[in-house]
Amino acid sequence: MTENDKQLSQPNGSDGKPSPEQQKLSLEDAFARLEELAGLLEEPQTTLEDSFLLYKEGMELLKYCSQKLDLVEKKMLQLNEDGSLSEFQR
Repeated sequence: MTENDKQLSQPNGSDGKPSPEQQKLSLEDAFARLEELAGLLEEPQTTLEDSFLLYKEGMELLKYCSQKLDLVEKKMLQLNEDGSLSEFQR
């Protein structure tokens, strides 16, 4: 694990909220980081301690992505036949 990976794997405080760095991520960037974390977890030279940190970051990113997707879904609007807008219904 590189020093940069170690720094990225410890961005959150003890409250579990996304760090300012994570909040700036687009969903695409967050998913790319999740793929990167999965690759790092598969590397045989990754220590158990580093694996826990990478796993924690991954879980926090998943939560962040889920929240972002929920927000996008809530903001989606559906154009009604009469031209009015209403919230998107599944």
